[in-house]
Amino acid sequence: MVHIMKGELTQEEKELLEVIRKGTVQEAGTLLANKNVRVNCLDENGMTPLMHAAYKGKLDMCKLLLRHGADVNCHQHEHGYTALMFAALSGYKDIVWVMLEAGAETDVVNSVGRTAAQMAAFVGQHDCVTVINNFFPRERLDYYTKPQGLDKESKLPPKLAGPLHKIITTTNLHPVKIVMLVNENPLLAEAAALSKCYKVMDLICEKCMKQRDMNEVLAMKTHYISCIFQKCINFLKDGENKLDTLIKSLLKGRATDGFPTYQEKIVRESIRKFPYCEATLLQQLVRSIAPVEIGSDPTAFSVLNQAITGQVGFIDVEFCTTCGEKGASKRCSVCKMVIYCDQTCQKIHWFTHKKICKNLKDIYEKQQLKAAKEKRKEENDGKLDVNSNCINEEQPEAETDPSQEDADQEDSSPKDPVEGDEESHKSDAGLEGVQDGPAGPQASEE
Repeated sequence: MVHIMKGELTQEEKELLEVIRKGTVQEAGTLLANKNVRVNCLDENGMTPLMHAAYKGKLDMCKLLLRHGADVNCHQHEHGYTALMFAALSGYKDIVWVMLEAGAETDVVNSVGRTAAQMAAFVGQHDCVTVINNFFPRERLDYYTKPQGLDKESKLPPKLAGPLHKIITTTNLHPVKIVMLVNENPLLAEAAALSKCYKVMDLICEKCMKQRDMNEVLAMKTHYISCIFQKCINFLKDGENKLDTLIKSLLKGRATDGFPTYQEKIVRESIRKFPYCEATLLQQLVRSIAPVEIGSDPTAFSVLNQAITGQVGFIDVEFCTTCGEKGASKRCSVCKMVIYCDQTCQKIHWFTHKKICKNLKDIYEKQQLKAAKEKRKEENDGKLDVNSNCINEEQPEAETDPSQEDADQEDSSPKDPVEGDEESHKSDAGLEGVQDGPAGPQASEE
């Protein structure tokens, strides 16, 4: 292998770096065909063309360089950065995925001992952290679709590889979402099929823990999904359509505050059953969850989810109450305290939400009233400060216009519920933002 020195660039290689910054893929392709251009040449800082393209967010340029043999794991940068690190730092999750598919190593560290995922988390690029932590090449799963050694049959039927891979690579690990993914696929929603899947997941977990470069995060993720699969199997053995019953069990809230105690216990149980007691990740999870009483924050799922996906609690984003999907924006039109993806998730959750919806509505209205009073007080204090600087002893302060005062109070007070809200509370709960169709699920449906 020819050793490439930093900064020793031909004129054509300098042109290539300039094209990556400002040019087109066609221009880069022409230069890469030149015999004087080395695809892994290094500038004075030890950056390759691929690193430059990743840092600049040039997805097509990255693909072109990889097709021409760019080394995705080149580690010659002066601070030990790789192309994956540059992509993660810059927040280009599509490029991060391309680097991973090209074989980028995720456990390489820079000069201060940080991996690409840790660097991305440090600068707030949480989407990139999620991509890195949840990457699982399909080829690794295809291994189990072929008989190995003396086995006459494969451990996983080929038809199950695709649906299973979709679940393994999902970034939404909410137990209800996983059960939904199983339930919507006829190939998976059978006890026999899920039995094969959960056994393969256990094998992947074991391999992650016993390989030279241990991957505790993927091991914990596959173990957790395996535990959810086993719960699905237990319910499927009781009869058809029993996964709907499992979903309701996971969502059922206790009478006092609607907290899903069964769901919390399932997640805690899955963590407790992790078979590798010496794992650092397991010990961290136990320390975080064990002192917390069921029903208090943080929940077991929020702690587990952060450990696996890198999603942290202070991110300003809403999650669906039913399935945990990120970016939910539809609120219950009655209480306005519960958020859903859409009316489907709202209908699924209504059977338990209807028991506390009225209480949540009262809490919401009190919060709005308190906020309105505080706002009026701040406005009045501001007016008083301004007037105190303008009042003359010989000129009395002007009296407030009663009509204007009434208008101010009307504007700042909480808005009355829209017509029909009280009646709808008894029978349904609509979603804000959904204009077409019925306001929400009928209580009688549940």
